[in-house]
Amino acid sequence: MKLLRVGTAGAERPALLDQDGTLRDLSGIVTDIDGDLLADEPALARVRAAAAAPGELPVLDADGLRVGPPLARIGKIVCIGLNYHDHATETGAAIPDEPILFFKAPDTVVGPEDTVLVPRGSRKTDWEVELAVVIGRTARYLDSAEEALGHVAGYAVAHDVSEREFQIERGGTWDKGKNCETFNPLGPWLVTADEVPDPQALPLKLWVNGELKQDGTTADQIFPVGEVVRYLSHFMTLYPGDVINTGTPAGVALGQPEPKPYLKAGDVVELEIEGLGRQRQELKDA
Repeated sequence: MKLLRVGTAGAERPALLDQDGTLRDLSGIVTDIDGDLLADEPALARVRAAAAAPGELPVLDADGLRVGPPLARIGKIVCIGLNYHDHATETGAAIPDEPILFFKAPDTVVGPEDTVLVPRGSRKTDWEVELAVVIGRTARYLDSAEEALGHVAGYAVAHDVSEREFQIERGGTWDKGKNCETFNPLGPWLVTADEVPDPQALPLKLWVNGELKQDGTTADQIFPVGEVVRYLSHFMTLYPGDVINTGTPAGVALGQPEPKPYLKAGDVVELEIEGLGRQRQELKDA
């Protein structure tokens, strides 16, 4: 299923994109798309039944309708740094022996076509297309990658916007370059795990002002999705509605020759993951 949330910010309603590409209203069946829904098998069964007979669901007019983040009330966003071989190479970093972790606050999340704000004082705002993993079952101390994949509710496109000077040159942790407002566009859809048989076979692409910058595949991940979820479960409990951003392939501004083409107000970033949808953001000054 392709689940999404539509409407003005803070007042989104749950919706479903059916097999014909028609947008349908789910608000008569569920109150929202969040961790509570993902952990509620009877409620999910009702949604699946409605998806199998979409004529029973009201049609929504998609024209001019904002698409919000596909998940409400996100618990935490755990991010994996340097998780693609080619990205580590382009930035001159050693291949990590274990996953590198940092966090993004849930309030960085915006819709897939919402404005991204360049922080005040920023000189090095960068782009990163990423596969987001959404947890559907509580995960703690998992034994295997195969078991871990059974705790995944679905997948989405994430844009891990980053300010490199704040992240690398200002001391402390990476978090200060990752948590500026609007720095995690998510969506358009939450695609349930049954529609993604192999999360290690997904092409990812990103364009800036129409120029292709990133063209990678999740097959290049150093730590695959199942291993990432298993690993994290030994350091923290993952709950339904938690999100994991799993890293970005080569092609970011940080990895390019000087002068590096960092983002500025007026730039347009577009990104997509095959089968998971497409995003588009115009940048403005904060």
